[in-house]
Amino acid sequence: MKYLIGAVTTACTLMAGASYAQTNLEKLGAFKVTGTKEHTVIEQDTKTADSLRKVLEGISLPPGFKIELYALVPDARHMAMAPQGTVLFVGTKKDKVWAVMDRDRDRVADEVKDFAPSLELDVPNGVAFSRDGFLFIAERNRVMMYPAAEFFHESPDVVAVPIVPQGTLIPVEEESYNHTARVVKVGPDDKLYISLGQPFNVPPAEKLDLYTETGIGGIIRMNRDGTEREVYTYGVRNSVGHDFHPVTGELWWTDNQVDGMGDDIPPGEINRQTEMGQHFGFPWYGGGSVRTTEYADQEIPVDVVMPASETIAHAADLGMSFYTGKMFPEKYQNAIFSAQHGSWNRTTPVGARVMVTFIDEEGAATTEPFAEGWIDENGEYDGRPVDVIQMKDGSLLVSDDFANAIYRISYSE
Repeated sequence: MKYLIGAVTTACTLMAGASYAQTNLEKLGAFKVTGTKEHTVIEQDTKTADSLRKVLEGISLPPGFKIELYALVPDARHMAMAPQGTVLFVGTKKDKVWAVMDRDRDRVADEVKDFAPSLELDVPNGVAFSRDGFLFIAERNRVMMYPAAEFFHESPDVVAVPIVPQGTLIPVEEESYNHTARVVKVGPDDKLYISLGQPFNVPPAEKLDLYTETGIGGIIRMNRDGTEREVYTYGVRNSVGHDFHPVTGELWWTDNQVDGMGDDIPPGEINRQTEMGQHFGFPWYGGGSVRTTEYADQEIPVDVVMPASETIAHAADLGMSFYTGKMFPEKYQNAIFSAQHGSWNRTTPVGARVMVTFIDEEGAATTEPFAEGWIDENGEYDGRPVDVIQMKDGSLLVSDDFANAIYRISYSE
């Protein structure tokens, strides 16, 4: 096994191109071997791990909580724990999904390797499991299904089914390098919900009809086999995190708002959706009730649902999960834990922390910091959290694509 990085590897990949990936996908569909023999394996016992443990000593948490290094995972983004808890799958904005194993069950990963290395993946950010064990991965312009990935990830070759074939998730001419980190979740109705961020800061008017029709700048819904696709959510700039309330089944999601309007506006958003087809204001609103410059003079042609909770501007609210575990105190039951990735264009950096949102019986939401300290006294980042998910024991995992790591937050009285 080996870990190859560099220009030679990149050049070979580009030369192989899409035809190589398609050939391998066809082979896998026919239950044929591809000839791929090796996984990329990430060493865990390193100086980097020791350095990150020192960083974690400076993270502040409520009393009784502690944060520890769980795994070193390059470019770690959105995560999905397999239903039986044997393996964690971690998406990236590059070309790999990682399988993370804790074989000795000591709550620290001892093996990290790439999943399905015989396939070429393109921004496989979104990963999700169905309750019956099917893994779904949303890429830039494709959605793949991997049956029984929890138990067949050890081989370089796995069963792989393109439920949304390459080039059909969005129109090919709308493919972009910007806002392409898809998120996929399986809803309480057993359908797939997939976010489709639109590529502009604020899109031009001539794009709006196409985006409304295709669900770009929204969240789409479809059956698990890719059929009966429909637009579920409208008026989204770039949502990179959503989940379903454990009691009501309502869809809640984060949204990243318009850049370039100043340090303190517009606010970020955590949104509550109570029915299909609701519109959340973009591009007429840039965040909260702040109108965009580009559409400021226009009458708003839709009924708009305002955010359930507004967050500090430009903190980049990303992945989120409702908490249903038994480990944390009762006050956290059915609360949202979410990651703020941190600002890139603010004079004084903000974010880079884990937030918690408490929701009352009427659905009113209040958001506050839960774990913070990844911005040091010099205003430099020591980490940038991306996603938060729950382990089967009720602890939380937090991914960090800056530090190339995953952390575990646990609680004891």
